[in-house]
Amino acid sequence: MNKKSFAEILKSPKKFITVFLLGFSSGLPIMVVYGSIKLWLRRYEIDLPKIGLFSWIAVAYSFNFLWAFLFDRYTPFKKVGRRRSWLLITQVLLMGSFVLLALGDPNKSLTFIAVAGILLCFFSASQDVAVDAYRNEILNSEELGIGASLGVYGYRVAMWVASGFGIWVVDKETWNWSFNQMFLMLAAFMLVGILTTLWSDEPENSLPKEKSFVGSVVNPFIEFLKRERALLILVFIFCFKLGDSIAGSMSRPFYADLGFSNADIGKIASTVGLFSTLAGLIVGGSLIYKLGYRVTLWFAGIGQAVTTGMFALLATYSTNTDLAKIVFLEDFTSGIGTAALVGFMGHLTNKRFTASQYALFASLASLGRTLFSGAAGKMIVHLKESPIFASSSAHVGYVNFYIMCALLAIPGLLFLAMMRKEEFE
Repeated sequence: MNKKSFAEILKSPKKFITVFLLGFSSGLPIMVVYGSIKLWLRRYEIDLPKIGLFSWIAVAYSFNFLWAFLFDRYTPFKKVGRRRSWLLITQVLLMGSFVLLALGDPNKSLTFIAVAGILLCFFSASQDVAVDAYRNEILNSEELGIGASLGVYGYRVAMWVASGFGIWVVDKETWNWSFNQMFLMLAAFMLVGILTTLWSDEPENSLPKEKSFVGSVVNPFIEFLKRERALLILVFIFCFKLGDSIAGSMSRPFYADLGFSNADIGKIASTVGLFSTLAGLIVGGSLIYKLGYRVTLWFAGIGQAVTTGMFALLATYSTNTDLAKIVFLEDFTSGIGTAALVGFMGHLTNKRFTASQYALFASLASLGRTLFSGAAGKMIVHLKESPIFASSSAHVGYVNFYIMCALLAIPGLLFLAMMRKEEFE
């Protein structure tokens, strides 16, 4: 069978617009956890080990597969539909979590901020289950590559709103907002997701649901694990973006320690990163369509290793121009890798267990970041006192940290080499 052209695939634009806007709703909270909260704490002179520990509030992203079966089995509002019901529930609760976070004060209680962040992550991880299931059911197999790119497009635009525009407005030379006001603004932006869900169509999924509770919990995982070389695929998903993700978890404190202002971080790191990621997603979607997942993953995996290592250079030559160049290259290759990995994970799912299986894959992809990013601050301090690779830089801890993160790309490439061509088709 011949492949459809791009024009034929895009003849039904509503579902692609919906995927893009739901991607926006999904991406809005993530950089608040990994970027804005950490920068907020650093501006209040909270030490790096404590800031690093805040990565662990995102643990829900790595374990949302444990409750994903609920999204496959139950339909809270039958008139709305199964997928759209869960989207609405999680989006409304996310809006409330942003409001709760806006009530926090680093001078009074880090515990309150941590609890608000945990709730934000739990509802965000739950929304991700609903969004991923919706995307993988509303799109057919030929549309998944393009759809994955568009979904990540929306995701990255939202990340820019949260950590680019959001950081820009809190700079004293711009709007001079407080971080609390910025979090309230993000709560209002959650209306994009709510309105999109109300406008969207419920996917048609004629495959029968599991009749028993145990079956709905266990069978999605048994079905996948029975496939040939299933464990190799799972290990590959865990390792592929490990170094890239851990490196990104400390980027905002890194920029702050290099002397960049909130406005610099918003205008350069986040805005340049947005456009370079979008360019990477275009290239990634095109490569998937023309050459398939395997070639695209190889290209991205090598690129991610090289550009992550380049952040070690930024610790030595930290001008605005250097920041813009390195952020552009890193986010470009990361965009290609994200499009390829998201599309590949969607390709692996059985439509009968869309939410459960995709949540398992996505959880594994983020598990390394969740487990190891919490210790990233301590790692930087340790590498400053006991450097392994370099010892002459003023920011020697960061230099060694980013070199180590670049080397963490190697296991993912090794497991990719062990996989067969048939596993990508």
